[in-house]
Amino acid sequence: MKLNLLTSIILSSTLIGCANTPSQLTNNQHSIKLQEAGRYQSNIFDQSAAEIVTFDKLTQQTFVVNAQSGQIDVIDSHNIDAPTLVKHLDIKADIKQHFNAQAGAANSVDVYNGLLAVAIEAKTKTDAGWVAFYNTQDLSFISAHYVGALPDMLTFTPNGKQLVVAIEAEPSEGNYAIDPEGEIAIIDIKWENQTLSSKLTRLTFTDFNQGAARHHELPPNLLLNGYQASIAQDIEPEYIAINQDSSKAYVALQENNAIAIVDLATKSIQRIMPLGFKDHLAAGNEIDGNDKDKKALLNKEALLGMYQPDTIATVKLNNIDYLISANEGDDRSDWISDLSQAECEAGHFYYHLKDKNCSDDIKLKDAFSAKVYQPQLTAATLDLSNFKKGGSQQSTVKHIKFSHSLTAQHGDLDGDGKIDRLLTFGGRSFSIWDIDNSKMIFDSGSDFERITAQKYGNNFNQTHNKLKAENRSAKKGPEPEALTTGTINGKTYAFIGLERMGGIMVYDISQPKQARFVQYLNNRDMTVNPKDNKQKNAQGVTTYQVDAGDLGPEGFKFVSAEDSPSGTPILIVGNEVSGSTRFYRVMTNQ
Repeated sequence: MKLNLLTSIILSSTLIGCANTPSQLTNNQHSIKLQEAGRYQSNIFDQSAAEIVTFDKLTQQTFVVNAQSGQIDVIDSHNIDAPTLVKHLDIKADIKQHFNAQAGAANSVDVYNGLLAVAIEAKTKTDAGWVAFYNTQDLSFISAHYVGALPDMLTFTPNGKQLVVAIEAEPSEGNYAIDPEGEIAIIDIKWENQTLSSKLTRLTFTDFNQGAARHHELPPNLLLNGYQASIAQDIEPEYIAINQDSSKAYVALQENNAIAIVDLATKSIQRIMPLGFKDHLAAGNEIDGNDKDKKALLNKEALLGMYQPDTIATVKLNNIDYLISANEGDDRSDWISDLSQAECEAGHFYYHLKDKNCSDDIKLKDAFSAKVYQPQLTAATLDLSNFKKGGSQQSTVKHIKFSHSLTAQHGDLDGDGKIDRLLTFGGRSFSIWDIDNSKMIFDSGSDFERITAQKYGNNFNQTHNKLKAENRSAKKGPEPEALTTGTINGKTYAFIGLERMGGIMVYDISQPKQARFVQYLNNRDMTVNPKDNKQKNAQGVTTYQVDAGDLGPEGFKFVSAEDSPSGTPILIVGNEVSGSTRFYRVMTNQ
């Protein structure tokens, strides 16, 4: 069949993911090993009480985002075997005192040379939030900047001269009634003698809107499915990584499956790089998409995985800047649930007839049920005949969840009106990208599911807050989210956290095209059901009394031996479900 231009672009993107051989799973002699040290326990269950973490080498303190409280927990980390709470920094109270405004959740934290920066959203998340600054020496409030709606992540440049902020700007829940524009904030920093001067620049994506000067620069397979959204509204910056010489910022546009490259000297968006799709029919990219068979069974499937990374990081190897991505996946269903059927279908989503709400993620079996899926508009109906009995893809797992709107846009590969592939959320992997050449050079393929299946058998692909075998198989699998890198004895390693199943994957990425699996460590106790945590404290918050281990790794911080309180490299992990901050020694094999 003749391929149209869009199909060619999709296939070329897909082939990037096909060309990589999954890493070897053999556990030969490796150069490092994670070893558990102590943990700080907030005693709060499933309330994001330990999300993003950072470490101040001047005071040997760890700062932990206790998100829903609007606070930062300050932990004395001199002894990583027995970390202790120093203080709760009440960011909400400081915003109220200095701005007479209501703040919401704290989202991110970073530190440079004794200057602490915290991103905090407004109580109404579609309103402008703040970046607040503190002195780590005495934990005093210094100042704050208004920034755009929902500042979700921030990071200092390696030289400490700038702070870069991802302004996610999610719409209001249910109906997109308010949809702010995504932005990138760049704050110039001068921090001397404990005195701060700063200047804010806000970068928008409005030049990429329909009819605007740079609209023609948008790549054809950039994923766009925001309800009645402009390009600037559709783009939602999620995470930022800065290269070693502080010249470039790489911004994860998670829902859009892309990376924005920012020149920090000119403070301008250079370009947007789409990440393409992962071909799950290719050898090495098998997945388990069946959450009902109670079997750890990985198969080739007629799916295109949207990488949609959350956390990203950069490394410089052999004089080349590489981007590392944790391919979590995300959808927009929370923001469209209250739309009417007519509004829903106009946005190319689908109306769930049983649940009576609008959604985007749909199971293939439900798309075959007239009790669930019966669009009023012919144009809003997917032709899934290839996936029915007698079709070319009839063996595709029927429980898999996929994006209705993006499958409609990108799933017909040959232009005949029939869907050939279903677009699924996340890559269930981590990837290494040569950014300058817009090319993936490594993907871990099906490693994460194979490794966890070897360890847990049919109990793999659990979620993080209860015991239920294969709960995540039809959705995003192990859901890699947290990520950081570290260099030890001349070798560079990637540490990847599996948000749902739990635990940390370690890879040697010193040779990025041949990255090697090193270790998987998970202290989750599979004999304990986290759902049994029902006891509440005086504030009505569920406490973590039934200890199933560290659950829901959300944020990582690698600390070099030079800066570490233990004299060895350490990894600090914020676990959002168990509310615990865990310290690990990174031991070297002699």
